[in-house]
Amino acid sequence: MNKPQSKKLRNFLIFSLAMLVLFLQGCATTQPTPVDPLAYRNRTKTSVNGDITVTVAVPTISEARAIYGVQLASKYIQPVWVEVRNDGDDTYWFLSSGLDPDYFFPSEAAFAFKTDDKNFQKLQFKNPIGPGSTQSGFILVNLDEGFKAIDIDLISRKAVKSFSFITTDPEFKADFKLVNFDTLYKAEDIINIEDEEELRRKLEELPGFTTNADGDKKGDPLNLVLIGETNDIVPALVRRNWHATETTWSRAIMRTVKSYLQGERYRYSPISPLYVFGRPQDIGWQKARNTINERNHARFWLSPFRFRGKKVFVGQISRDIGVKFTLKSPTISTHVIAPDVDEARRYFVEDLAYSQAMAKLGYVKGVGVVNRKEPRLNLVGDPFYTDGLRGVLFFEPRPYTLSEIQILTWETPSGFYDVSKRE
Repeated sequence: MNKPQSKKLRNFLIFSLAMLVLFLQGCATTQPTPVDPLAYRNRTKTSVNGDITVTVAVPTISEARAIYGVQLASKYIQPVWVEVRNDGDDTYWFLSSGLDPDYFFPSEAAFAFKTDDKNFQKLQFKNPIGPGSTQSGFILVNLDEGFKAIDIDLISRKAVKSFSFITTDPEFKADFKLVNFDTLYKAEDIINIEDEEELRRKLEELPGFTTNADGDKKGDPLNLVLIGETNDIVPALVRRNWHATETTWSRAIMRTVKSYLQGERYRYSPISPLYVFGRPQDIGWQKARNTINERNHARFWLSPFRFRGKKVFVGQISRDIGVKFTLKSPTISTHVIAPDVDEARRYFVEDLAYSQAMAKLGYVKGVGVVNRKEPRLNLVGDPFYTDGLRGVLFFEPRPYTLSEIQILTWETPSGFYDVSKRE
């Protein structure tokens, strides 16, 4: 097929897909139901640190509109509700920049909607929190769909108290919502591990590659392991601007098509299913770049292992560098990955080192060396090469500085900075 014909086919497919989605959306149109502006109070999360109790909640996009009277999400603004109860004898101050260094002033947000700021000011959280008092209100931050990581830092003359929360958006159709993590494994199938050397051996026994649905074809290498509590792992990812992926439904398809046509990024774009343990990924993450054609994306599966009581996820990461059309994908189009998947792994490790929650790092054997001169092909025909190792990241409650990260003396990535060593 020559280039003009190929371009015509591509444009026809995009146009057809857009029309199909518009048709589906038109068929699904219903009258909006009234929204309770206080419904977010049913999803609060609370944590106690000494004499300080912090409660948080995040209104949905529709709830936020009912609260403020304007569509905050149209300006990528999101309110986070914070309540602080001080049962001590010292005065505390809440640092809004710890929640979002680019948070919005009430007057700034009101100006964006050409409205009076009285209601915005009334709803805003107000410092300080005096002894024996409780303060509550909203902080206006940048919009995150799917997950929201909430870091609350309070300071007084005597102490600093930090809290971390993770909330999920009930209106967001994410792939992880299709999984019941509590019932994935029976109690008798869970393998509890206490010793680090035993953990190392078990991690090397995990599957090496993703597969297709039938399990008879190998795909991308499984090159990551995450160990920790969900409430430590998820906020670490969100803190570093990783976003959950949407399921493939009409609105997600429409957003994908729009992003492609306009050359924009789409932070929650669906990713195709790959299989481990006989099932598609339990959760997908991505870090979008400037356009929908370019992103870092990862898939993770909960394993039957538990290390000292904490969950062990095995995963795969690669970097998308373009888009191609292929009959090997059920959606006809797919992303093209960068062939050096070790660089994607290294990027993930370095990025999460700044999350303030990574406590340890090690490497174990995985798929084995795949030389650059003799690359393997993934399920859609993209070549890749690797040193064959998988990075193992251990997560703990924040804060962990770079100097506090412990490096385990297991395996050393060969050619970590020198591609020629893998030739």
